[in-house]
Amino acid sequence: LCLHKCAFLSDKGLVSFAKTAISLESLQLEECHRITQFGFFGSLLNCGAKLKAISLVNCYGIKDLNLGLPSVLPCKSLRSLSICNCPGFGDASLAALGQLCPQLQHVELSGLHGISDAGFLPLLETREADLVKVNLSGCVNLSDKAVCIMADLHGWTLEMLNLEGCKISDASLVAIAKNCQLLSDLDVSKCAITDSGIAALARSNQIKLQILSMSGCSKVSDKSMPSLRKLGQTLLGLNLQQCKAISSSTVDLLVEQLWRCDILF
Repeated sequence: LCLHKCAFLSDKGLVSFAKTAISLESLQLEECHRITQFGFFGSLLNCGAKLKAISLVNCYGIKDLNLGLPSVLPCKSLRSLSICNCPGFGDASLAALGQLCPQLQHVELSGLHGISDAGFLPLLETREADLVKVNLSGCVNLSDKAVCIMADLHGWTLEMLNLEGCKISDASLVAIAKNCQLLSDLDVSKCAITDSGIAALARSNQIKLQILSMSGCSKVSDKSMPSLRKLGQTLLGLNLQQCKAISSSTVDLLVEQLWRCDILF
């Protein structure tokens, strides 16, 4: 069910609906600006046992409040959580979600400037299930600490990881190379990674990336040519757009040698 631009939908209405919709499997709230934390968490606490996915997109009524959730039965059916471009959503809300939803496998936290390591780490550490797909694009206050711990705790199940614009460095790539053997899709666009980080990925004998996006990584240079060539043995897609330290001649060589791989430049 998608509730889009429901200007008059209130917290009370949403919670009342959740109590009656016991067979609901998916709920998406988009541009419902009267919905606050109370409605969002209230719907999770009152939903039926079949709810598997919930999404909150462009909802500006959300403010980061420490709700002090009661000792309630967690929402163990929920597998997928998506919070996108909700400026008020922050660490307190995220930590509460970690407590409430221990079986999450797919997590998308996109464009949330209020999220930091302090909120993300409790989400990682309260898992009863392991993460498979994680999108943290635009979470500019998430750092190497969060990514390294995620790679250590969940690396053996991670298949997709988007870190575009996060505050990470080569340390995250070293942790990913060491722990994430199933990872096939990695996005580190607009991150402060260097040739050393790409080399760490290439040195890993267990990682077999199919998609690598590193657009806007201005510190990656022509020196990464041998590493990219090695990674290219499994790559089907490589994004090098706005990598201004990589010359056109290097790109031409990669296009020639990695004939199976679609290269954006």
